[in-house]
Amino acid sequence: MSTFRPLLLAALLLSGCATASDPWVEVGGQRYAVEIADDDAERARGLMFREQMEADRGMLFVHDRQEPLAYWMKNTKIPLDILYFDNDRKLVAKQVDVPPCTLGDNCPNYPSEVPARYVLELNAGQAARLKLQDGAELKLSPAIPPAR
Repeated sequence: MSTFRPLLLAALLLSGCATASDPWVEVGGQRYAVEIADDDAERARGLMFREQMEADRGMLFVHDRQEPLAYWMKNTKIPLDILYFDNDRKLVAKQVDVPPCTLGDNCPNYPSEVPARYVLELNAGQAARLKLQDGAELKLSPAIPPAR
């Protein structure tokens, strides 16, 4: 039994280390595990073709510079909230309850209308549930590299 305890402790510590390095963001007091899209190919694919997304999950898009951005829902099968954050990671715009689109290249754009650097996509309804207002802060986990 005495050999078992150190092994159990080591296993618990290692499992904690693995989850500590997983990327997450926090907004409105809620933490979300996120996938990171920080290059052109990842940003272009985004959440296309996904049938669902867990309630505590999202995708964080990191752009090379702050500028007005526009996202669309081409081949996206789940309704989303699209949240735009500036260089200081403050919420500057949001598009909520954006419906899926099956119109291919004819899907509408959902613009930020103001310069943004980070875009967080969450399941539709999360922004309302959290009562997010402009200026809300986006906190990034240490596992998310700083914007280039």
